[in-house]
Amino acid sequence: MSFIKDFKAFMLKGDIIALATAVVIGAAFNKIIASVVADVIMPIIGLMTGGTAFTKKFISLDGVSYETLEAAREAEAAVITYGNLLDTIINFIIVAFFIFLVLRAYEKTKKEKEAPKLVEPKGPSQEELLTQIRDELKKQGNTP
Repeated sequence: MSFIKDFKAFMLKGDIIALATAVVIGAAFNKIIASVVADVIMPIIGLMTGGTAFTKKFISLDGVSYETLEAAREAEAAVITYGNLLDTIINFIIVAFFIFLVLRAYEKTKKEKEAPKLVEPKGPSQEELLTQIRDELKKQGNTP
């Protein structure tokens, strides 16, 4: 019975719940980024590079020139689909950029919370206190 209690305590820790929440949000965030890359950015880049979608760009390794990627695959030719690699790299850069923005915003809020406001000390300064002590000693006649 101790094992089950320990497991339950482990699963209900705040860190585990936060991690699970982060994974779910991360998966949803990844879908949004994948859509931005596939549906917005890659068509623009494809248009700038001749109108072909990046995912259709390939190099056949058997020396034969194929009209399309599908034709090369039907011929069972070995191909390097460099367009997929570029698509994945662009996807990674966008995800990294958005994570950078989120962490940067988080760090700014963290610094604002941590930085205590400097408050001027109330009352006399150290020099003023020493002057008052000196003057009081002079009044009492205790000065040499």
